[in-house]
Amino acid sequence: MVPTFLGTHKKVPLNHSEPEGKSAAIALVRLPAAVGPQSTEYRGPILFNPGGPGGSGVELILAEGRDLSSIVGPQFDLVGFDPRGVGRSEPRVSFYETAVERELWQLQATHELEHSNHDLADTWGRALVTSRLASERDNDVLGHINTDQTARDMLKITEAHGYEKLKYWGFSYGTILGATFAAIFPDKVERLILDGVVDTNDYYSTAWATNLRDTSKVLQYFFDACSFVGPSKCAFHAETPAQIEKNLIDLYHSLKTHPVPVRTADSYGLVDYASLRYTIFRSFYAPWASFPRLAEGLADLAKGNGTKLFMMQEKDRFECSCAGRTDDYVFGKFGQDAETAILCNDGIPIPGTYEDTVEWYEEALEFSEWSSVWAGIRISCSGWKHASTQHFRGPIEGNTSFPLMFIGNTADPVTPLAAAHKMSKAFPGSVVLQQHSPGHCSVTAPSPCTQAHVRAYFVNGTLPKPDTWCYTVGNPFTNHTVPELLSVSDTALNTQMSFSTGENDQDLLAAVIRLSTRSTRQLPNAPLQF
Repeated sequence: MVPTFLGTHKKVPLNHSEPEGKSAAIALVRLPAAVGPQSTEYRGPILFNPGGPGGSGVELILAEGRDLSSIVGPQFDLVGFDPRGVGRSEPRVSFYETAVERELWQLQATHELEHSNHDLADTWGRALVTSRLASERDNDVLGHINTDQTARDMLKITEAHGYEKLKYWGFSYGTILGATFAAIFPDKVERLILDGVVDTNDYYSTAWATNLRDTSKVLQYFFDACSFVGPSKCAFHAETPAQIEKNLIDLYHSLKTHPVPVRTADSYGLVDYASLRYTIFRSFYAPWASFPRLAEGLADLAKGNGTKLFMMQEKDRFECSCAGRTDDYVFGKFGQDAETAILCNDGIPIPGTYEDTVEWYEEALEFSEWSSVWAGIRISCSGWKHASTQHFRGPIEGNTSFPLMFIGNTADPVTPLAAAHKMSKAFPGSVVLQQHSPGHCSVTAPSPCTQAHVRAYFVNGTLPKPDTWCYTVGNPFTNHTVPELLSVSDTALNTQMSFSTGENDQDLLAAVIRLSTRSTRQLPNAPLQF
């Protein structure tokens, strides 16, 4: 089946408190179930959100719908939607009048604060400018770009498909959206999976204080796995994890005084301390897709060649639109403006002063060294003027009509496992499935066990037993193909695959591996997305 783009958008109220007022149009894409709506096996639509905030559900289903369908089963339509303000939905959020204006402004952005008050001041000052642009160019839309309104949009989309209750799989920020829906409409939940769970209290209070609890565990996993597999499989190998760590620290020190110039076929630039840290942090999101390339890049960099590392973050060459369009889908493809609008509207207003920014940043650095990459999220809300005092911020809790399923990885760089357990306590009957892996959300590591539980939940309503653990097959440096895995008599793998499907499902296994190793996966645009 090929995903079918629904050319007509779903109209919803711009403000659900004023249903007869202005409207918004939500873009949808649907991958039809393999069985027809008249079949007794047909189960209706599952809605998806890839995270962000600002991620495109349309793009998620267009890119990965077939693999996600192989996981959940052929009984379901898969529906991706662009949340209000994002991507193909209208009205879109844009703080800039032209793509050129956006490009020139963003070229000056700092992705890593390097523990420097100078860079911190620049980041804070840029946030004030961006907030001012948002105010000047708002057409009475921004105040309605928030999670509360989007949760209500999801109910409208579900009802438009002829169903009263929501089936949903949300990743990362999508867990904020799903949990908010469950708190507003506890009696409208049919199946709800929250994968890569964000602490809603931390999010809605604009604290950004708990996300990086497990980040350093991901880097330690890199050291351990690289040392374990040997030099033939990990290019940055050393005999012990401690030696690999020392070699990386040596590179840090070298780049602070001797950045490495790079010229590729498409662009040019420098690999310096800040860009290396940024590249490493982004690799934490999808280790199976990124760690082998990261190891090769680090090994080359140690020899004075930064090309591979530079290309891990190389952007497409910017081109002006000959048609003179000031706004198109590509222009806002990754939703940065919508992201800022959503997270700053959602959270309680922050003081926004430089003094408050410095105090918060110093406390954040004590919590995690990676706060220098992550800090831009909270700082981006400095000077924000559009937050409404009326939209729903909680409490995020509820006795839902069907129990929720939470999924958390043991070493998730930005949504720690502890957040899943905390959130589960707010929803009676819910269960946390724990995946023993690094990476952001379950699909970035190949665990047939986890995805078989996902299928069982959607198809049969079967929840994992409390304290269930799932493991991965292989590791980022020794990943196997599907035929290789199926040719091996692996008791653990057979157990993972068979408990819900009755047999080894090759389509599910292949989908799990593709999702975890797809290097083209749209990763969050750190430091401003998660």
